[in-house]
Amino acid sequence: MKKKITIISLISILAVALIASDHIDAPSVINQSSDIADLYAFQGENTDNLTFIVTTQGVLSPVSSETANFDQNVVLQINIDTNKDNIEDLVIQAVRRGDFMWFFGPEKPAVTGKEIQILENATIKGRVTITPYLEDQITLNSQEGLKYFAGITDDPFFFDIQTFLEIRDGRASSFNNPGNDTWNGLNVLSAVVEVPKSLLGDSSTINVWASSHRKQ
Repeated sequence: MKKKITIISLISILAVALIASDHIDAPSVINQSSDIADLYAFQGENTDNLTFIVTTQGVLSPVSSETANFDQNVVLQINIDTNKDNIEDLVIQAVRRGDFMWFFGPEKPAVTGKEIQILENATIKGRVTITPYLEDQITLNSQEGLKYFAGITDDPFFFDIQTFLEIRDGRASSFNNPGNDTWNGLNVLSAVVEVPKSLLGDSSTINVWASSHRKQ
């Protein structure tokens, strides 16, 4: 029997240069392990590759980071639209199982929309050990040209909330350079996959969004 998985939260992005943010402001998932903080999509150091990063559970204090981990009942899915119809043509799924993060795809999804099916029989799949908090040597795995990482990282999102509020209230006219990093010292859980462009079809433009789904 195939498990149905229901969508929990959604954040969208147009690849490959834009960044979207959703830090602890989605009422239905606040303080839940399914809350997506950010999605990043950018060209890798190897220009033949694209890197996708999904961060969750933002923001984590150093104390909460000591015990935080990916939820084994939540699937993170990177959705890739290759023909501009806003329907996912390829997906990459990240699922924690024990001490490992499994990645399935990129591959055509079994279903599209709010419910998904885990691509257990995907042709392209790999796993990586989840890197513990404050581990000096990160765990990075590479299979079939793909590279994977999963673990707690510093929150890469930069935003000066205090100055933003001052601008909003008319007490300031612009941001400072450098500004104040509100998220400095705070962490997120990051699932990272670097993918050869050849596995993403032959379109010169793709639309990308990330979603989280809880097993039912």
